[in-house]
Amino acid sequence: MKIERHFKIIELINRFNIETQEELASLLNAEGVKVTQATVSRDIRELKLTKISTGDGRQKYAVLQSNETGLGEKYIRVLKDGYVSMDMAQNILVIKTVSGMAMAVAAALDAMGWSEMVGCIAGDDTIMCAIRSVDETLVIMEKINKIVS
Repeated sequence: MKIERHFKIIELINRFNIETQEELASLLNAEGVKVTQATVSRDIRELKLTKISTGDGRQKYAVLQSNETGLGEKYIRVLKDGYVSMDMAQNILVIKTVSGMAMAVAAALDAMGWSEMVGCIAGDDTIMCAIRSVDETLVIMEKINKIVS
């Protein structure tokens, strides 16, 4: 069911200029694929969709091209721009960000693909990252320090 939904999402974003999760959910429901906004949000993350400019001042969802040049630099820029501070609580890394930037910074951290990091949960200005061990938390902190310094 999820695979079919993902195919339908890709089909819809290729056919229409979809600007919001709500628009995508509405189109999916109209096509007979019953979804909630939360499901659409998860699907967008799993499909690695991004927003691109349509040229008329609006944006639309598109499939993120993994071979896009400078992608790592974009993640580094998001991390640098949003980062405020970090602290550890055993194998949990807590990162403070500029207000409203936590989700973007968490997505950038996830995209880094660091094997020590299990995953991140983001609020408005705080991220909690689960790290495999205390020692690996220190490794991740050092990696982040090198990027933001």
